[in-house]
Amino acid sequence: MFVRRSLIVLALTLAVVRCTDQPTALQRSPHVPQFVRWAANVAPQFTAISPQSNQHGRPGFRTPPLSLDTYSVSFWAVRGESRSVRINYSSATDTVTYPFMQLTITDPTIVPGQGELAVGDSVLVTVNIDTTKIGISLEPTGLQFGERAQLKIWYGGALGDLNGDGVVDSVDASIEHQLLGLAYRESSTDPWWRVPVAQSLDDHSFISALPHFSEYAIDLDVTLLDWTVSW
Repeated sequence: MFVRRSLIVLALTLAVVRCTDQPTALQRSPHVPQFVRWAANVAPQFTAISPQSNQHGRPGFRTPPLSLDTYSVSFWAVRGESRSVRINYSSATDTVTYPFMQLTITDPTIVPGQGELAVGDSVLVTVNIDTTKIGISLEPTGLQFGERAQLKIWYGGALGDLNGDGVVDSVDASIEHQLLGLAYRESSTDPWWRVPVAQSLDDHSFISALPHFSEYAIDLDVTLLDWTVSW
């Protein structure tokens, strides 16, 4: 455990040096993720709210069911209309409700296996929650957008223990500032890649504009860590 923590600290130092030397460098190869997990490796209880328009055109609220055996929720996305779903959670440590994910879709254009959507046509969207690492998968996989879908995901469910060592300390704070990010992969056999994001340290979240659907997870990039070991 001491060696692992020491290598992470060294990797953080090297990350600062690399960012200083190459401020515009882009990641062009798959990275090795270490996923951020729910606190104590226990999935919390989830609830969902999907704001929709009722028959009079006024905003209404519908709560889709979140099954404990599937941890998924579905809603209809309509081309030309803003539709969204927000998933909250309550942890085992208290009764407070916290935000986990919000997805907003306005312009779904191409559905895999179906083709292009006309304005006013709809597609059933499903959000599947990962109950081990803090992440989700979005279906139908490969759904494409004209105006990109907006995904906001919070990582507060880790309760600050971002490297999963059971201790919340300065190493976790450094990870949040320098190594933490949002990764995606197209399928279970594909490598993971980093997604361009805007991070909020105040509410521990990332916002990303998605061109299409796939699987997403909060991770810390251990490519530098592996590099220090091989070096």
